Amino acid sequence: MNNQETLSSLSKDELIQLIHIYSKNWLAMDGVWFQSVERKLGMDEAMYHDREAWSRFTVIEARRIKAFLGLPDHPGVEGLAKALRLRFYANINRDRIEIAGNTLIYTAVDCRVQAARQRKGMPFHPCKSVGIVEYSGFAKEIDDRFVCRCLSCYPDIADASCCCKWEFTLLA
Repeated sequence: MNNQETLSSLSKDELIQLIHIYSKNWLAMDGVWFQSVERKLGMDEAMYHDREAWSRFTVIEARRIKAFLGLPDHPGVEGLAKALRLRFYANINRDRIEIAGNTLIYTAVDCRVQAARQRKGMPFHPCKSVGIVEYSGFAKEIDDRFVCRCLSCYPDIADASCCCKWEFTLLA
């Protein structure tokens, strides 16, 4: 039996469970390489490589999701909302999306990365600079009219009720 046949033999519930496992595995790999660089070369060097990796990955991820959803060139806030719901970690982090006119607020209520670092007694990941690269790049690939602004993200926490919060504004 080849891989395609193996996947085809799984039930819908099993496929959903497998997607969950794949998401956690991918996120674990992201953390493992980051922590390796962090231990050997320090946080600043690890953050540099994290931003570099995310600047490329986020565009690839957004492009594939946009194609999967069949979104037009300018799908607006509704298209961005759909795409954000399909990101690789969307099913393992608790989040919230709010839309008001031409603005979308994305809130990561819980974050597995920060929870894991806290559990291991490590300092929080200073993810704001990476998040700016990640979320801006993702949104612009979905619709190039978006401007992204960080509302709250470690180490600049403005909203203690969540892990991070991002504002996407669609410019005319």
